Amino acid sequence: VQLQASGGGLVQAGGSLRLSCAASGSIFRVDGMGWYRQAPGKQRELVATITRGGNTNYEDSVKGRFTISRENAKNTVFLQMISLKPEDTAVYYCGADLSTSPGHVPIRYWGQGTQVTVSS
Repeated sequence: VQLQASGGGLVQAGGSLRLSCAASGSIFRVDGMGWYRQAPGKQRELVATITRGGNTNYEDSVKGRFTISRENAKNTVFLQMISLKPEDTAVYYCGADLSTSPGHVPIRYWGQGTQVTVSS
């Protein structure tokens, strides 16, 4: 199983980026998916999560600016980010809780991370 994240980059404050993360491999079912970020010298923190049914949850500082969505048929999760701020600068990681065969308890898999840099 592999999670491949893409879409990071360098953007000016106020700009926008869209991150994508696709899970591939021997997958039976993907449950919750989410985005997390880690800034230099800080711990990894939750940014946004989405259930298989589409229920979402956001960290307070990104509410109203970031939107998480997913395509279940493609095992893909997206993060649309607008009105970006320098404090959003971090490595963004996608995570997915998935099972590889029926009856197996889902476990968390992580993508490799994609750098988002917001200049002031």
